Amino acid sequence: MDFSKLPAILTPDLGLLFWMLLAFAVVFFVLAKYGFPAITNMVEERKKYIDESLKKAHEASERLENIKQESEAILQDAREKQAQILREAAESRDAIVEQAQVKAREEGARLLDDARVAIDQEKKAAIADIRKQVATLSVEVAEKILRKNLTGDQAQMDLIERMLDEVSSNNN
Repeated sequence: MDFSKLPAILTPDLGLLFWMLLAFAVVFFVLAKYGFPAITNMVEERKKYIDESLKKAHEASERLENIKQESEAILQDAREKQAQILREAAESRDAIVEQAQVKAREEGARLLDDARVAIDQEKKAAIADIRKQVATLSVEVAEKILRKNLTGDQAQMDLIERMLDEVSSNNN
């Protein structure tokens, strides 16, 4: 293939190639001296920032997991305490109810005994009162009968003799 017929832009001559290579070397040297370190520093800083962000995100995730575990533990503890408080409340309620029932039974028995004693005393007092009234009535009736029957001397003498006869017949 014949390169002489190609346009000049595609076939550079040797001088142009030298100057292009020299310009490239200078630009490359300047970039290597000042540009690449700045770029690598920026890339390194960005990498450090991303690494730190990932590390902080990981730590935050661990803290969040710890907080979740702590909250579950606290919640479980609260549930256990609630169950314990409810059990104690139920036991206290049952004990109070049992004490109240025992006191009610004791009070009922005491009131029943007091009522029985009061009834017995009132019964005895009533019987004594009735006996007293019966005795008084008997004496009054006997007195009236005796006055009526013993109005005369003969009737009094007959009564005395009858009583003496009865007493003497009872002694035999």
